[in-house]
Amino acid sequence: MQISGAQIVVQSLKAEGVEYVFGYPGGAVLEIYDAIYQLHKFEHILTRHEQAAVHAADAYARRSGKVGVALVTSGPGATNAITGIATAYTDSVPLVVISGQVSSSMIGSDAFQEIDMVGISRPCVKHNFLVTNIDDLAPSIKKAFQIARSGRPGPVVVDIAKDVTQAVAKFSYPQEDLFIRSYQPVVQGHVGQIKKAVQMLAAAKRPLVYFGGGVVLGNAATELTNFVQLLDIPCTATLMGLGAYPSSDRRFLGMLGMHGTYEANLAMQNADVILAVGARFDDRVVSVPAKFLETPKKIIHIDIDPSSIAKRVKADVPIVGDVKQVLQEMAGLWRKQELQFNPAALEKWWQTVESWRSRNCLDFEPKENVILPQQVIRTLAELTGNRAVITSDVGQHQMFAAQYYPFEEPRQWLNSGGLGTMGVGLPFAMGAYLADPSRDVCCITGEGSIQMNIQEMSTCLQYNLPVKVICLNNGYLGMVRQWQELYYSNRESETYLQSLPDFVKLAEAYGHVGMRIEKPQDVEGALREALALKDRFVFMDFLTDPKQNVFPMVGNGKGLSEMVLPPHMRESRADSDVNEVTDRAYDKRSVP
Repeated sequence: MQISGAQIVVQSLKAEGVEYVFGYPGGAVLEIYDAIYQLHKFEHILTRHEQAAVHAADAYARRSGKVGVALVTSGPGATNAITGIATAYTDSVPLVVISGQVSSSMIGSDAFQEIDMVGISRPCVKHNFLVTNIDDLAPSIKKAFQIARSGRPGPVVVDIAKDVTQAVAKFSYPQEDLFIRSYQPVVQGHVGQIKKAVQMLAAAKRPLVYFGGGVVLGNAATELTNFVQLLDIPCTATLMGLGAYPSSDRRFLGMLGMHGTYEANLAMQNADVILAVGARFDDRVVSVPAKFLETPKKIIHIDIDPSSIAKRVKADVPIVGDVKQVLQEMAGLWRKQELQFNPAALEKWWQTVESWRSRNCLDFEPKENVILPQQVIRTLAELTGNRAVITSDVGQHQMFAAQYYPFEEPRQWLNSGGLGTMGVGLPFAMGAYLADPSRDVCCITGEGSIQMNIQEMSTCLQYNLPVKVICLNNGYLGMVRQWQELYYSNRESETYLQSLPDFVKLAEAYGHVGMRIEKPQDVEGALREALALKDRFVFMDFLTDPKQNVFPMVGNGKGLSEMVLPPHMRESRADSDVNEVTDRAYDKRSVP
């Protein structure tokens, strides 16, 4: 029996086990929406903006480990989706984004709502397809899912001409993966390189494991944890790696990088052998490679994407392969050869690390008259037992969440790390809740970011998504203001938000619960009340200290040992090294 191209799309998605499609209808995809209505093969979530649709599909993928799916129309629908696609691309999230296109005979004629989606999306997708023949439709969708989820994951766009959705053909969906000659990702790590890696590690005096989002994406958290505990050495995570190793374990030094902990950054700078697992040595982690390499060190770098290895920092032992398999093989080889570190050297290294950690760089003193964002995050962590799924927007609140919420599991922390996309928090929370409604889902945001996709409160009402929005409202674009304070002589250019809405009334207008919290003593009670409302969306507007900064901080052009430290470390003159680090970091001659 022959069916329409639109029905082929729906049947293909069903064959891939798709549960949710996030989207927004329009002329070029009306046939597909009609097929969705008739066939009832999955649930469609109608967002209020195409960007939010892709973000929600992205978060669904991050939380579930499956491929997220979004559906948008041509022209502005497609261009609105680009920010979401780029967000997923920079964080290596598996997505299939189906976009409508004008009829194939009209492509190139400047038809109504025609845009070259393949050309526009090319720099920020793993691959894309333009389907102008119905016989190519099912195979293209099959390849899209195959490419999106395998190797280093990423978004794939399938742009479908409208006449293809109207045409008819026999439907046959491939049951097995298709052979793609030009795309054969390496999964198995080189045995010789793995042997070199374990030998190099065993000879280390100051070893460190540095891991990133590749461990989460590769479902290798158990293997990473087992390996670190087998070797009993310190480890540190990138922003995207948080949760891949339990924060409560003593071997974990916290996040490293621009707003990393004092102990993590100094350990990274002073280690003599670093095992990098699923991470990229990007600018937010090591800042300036030349300064990072001033302290001699050997680098073992494991990544499934060969282009990520030695891109910024030369690897002494590169290993291309699936991090899960490579860690298993390294652990097996370590046990088989009965390898161990020099006990005296390792003990001395641990003593040094613990001396850095004892300085409590994340310590803070609550204030009596104003709410500190750190207080809100720490209280939330205590009330949720460190088990809530946390999404965030981008800014100071994002860094406070990363610093003060101890993530214990992978896929518990969802944020835009690579692109730094303001506006992801709320649609991320929507997708995360649909992927796993068994957990509390909390969106930590700021009064600037939340307004970029605040219309999605309507979507949350329609589909009864009881997420909790925790807005750390300081009346500023806080992270920009912090940089202006430190490096632009306090010239606050366009960072003060003077016309904020009444978020409580706005939430109520959308049919939700709104709360405004102004006093520190009310923080815990308000959070308890909100978390108890299991079936309601709650918007919590916390009025926080407008000039609170995120520390430690590594400024542009600075090395990991040149941190701007928090006030309680700067005020103590007991340690000249600490103050020397701070003095150098505050050098105003270094303007980013």
